[in-house]
Amino acid sequence: MTTAAANRNLAVAKLSKEDEFYTQLSDIEKELRHYRKHFKGKVVYCNCDDPRVSNFFHYFSHNFEKLGLKKLIATCYKNQDLDLFSQNDAEQAICLEYEGDTSGNRIPDRDEIEVRALRGDGDFRGAETIELLKQADIVVTNPPFSLFRPYVQQLIDYDKKFLIVGNQNAISYKEIFRLIQADKLWLGHNNGDMKFRVPDYYEARTTRFWVDEEGQKWRSLGNACWFTNLDISKRHEDLILYKSYSPEEYPKYVNFDAIDVSRYKDIPADYDGVMGVPVTLLDQFNPDQFELVGNSDDAQQMKEIGVRPLGEEFIRAYREAGGTGHRTQGMRMLGLMDPHPRVVFKRILIRRKGAAS
Repeated sequence: MTTAAANRNLAVAKLSKEDEFYTQLSDIEKELRHYRKHFKGKVVYCNCDDPRVSNFFHYFSHNFEKLGLKKLIATCYKNQDLDLFSQNDAEQAICLEYEGDTSGNRIPDRDEIEVRALRGDGDFRGAETIELLKQADIVVTNPPFSLFRPYVQQLIDYDKKFLIVGNQNAISYKEIFRLIQADKLWLGHNNGDMKFRVPDYYEARTTRFWVDEEGQKWRSLGNACWFTNLDISKRHEDLILYKSYSPEEYPKYVNFDAIDVSRYKDIPADYDGVMGVPVTLLDQFNPDQFELVGNSDDAQQMKEIGVRPLGEEFIRAYREAGGTGHRTQGMRMLGLMDPHPRVVFKRILIRRKGAAS
């Protein structure tokens, strides 16, 4: 192995130790029931799952006939340095393939599952796993959160359908938001608090961590999301708007012609201009109802749509007036470019469909 390859493996392994979140079967079942029509006759690939412990593999293998699948493939990442292995016992990456029940008991028996070792480490970016990806129709998994952007980009590059778990913070990533804006990705059904089983070596760094009575470690993510490009009925349901616009309740930003809406439920039904709303709207977003104009976390996009930079004097006055990133009367800013490229007011910008530009 070359020095560069060894360093890459070491870096990925360190990341993977923070990325090993095992999705509960109940959460998978709860979400997948909304997508059953998409799976008939399809090849499903779980490319970030050790199939011996993966609940994704368990779900699809035990529901193979019910879903009408054509084939199920699962691969997992294993670093070649023995000291960096996860809690699983295998010393190399493996691939499992299942093409359905042959014994008549409708259960995936051991002799019905083809198991083979991979030559490489099973990284989703490797040549072997990419060849498997090419065979797949739909990818379903919980990918490494630290590699979420390149993982999603690979799915887009290979024009794959997918349903994956991610952190809600990923919505504001420039690359991910622009995919949502282009209608190439959206949120699934059950977003919010999800509980994940984590490995024995996981260290508590948050209050959302506990050990159960059997000694199993758990981590809760209050902002977990399902990301997909499989169509679901939820994304075609209009958000019910009941409030009317008034300048007093919906102040404008000082550096952009748009009003601020503090809660997406308070979007006014009669306002045709651009509105800044919390990113949580995307859980209820209907592309037939709203247009996505921009993302305040994307400085380049903010410049492109005409958000005006704010100077140091204004920033100083804002802070002296009590501005902390929350509402400060009369001084609402959408975002900052130079000299301090950071967002003071974190919003996504929308406009009602059919409204005048």
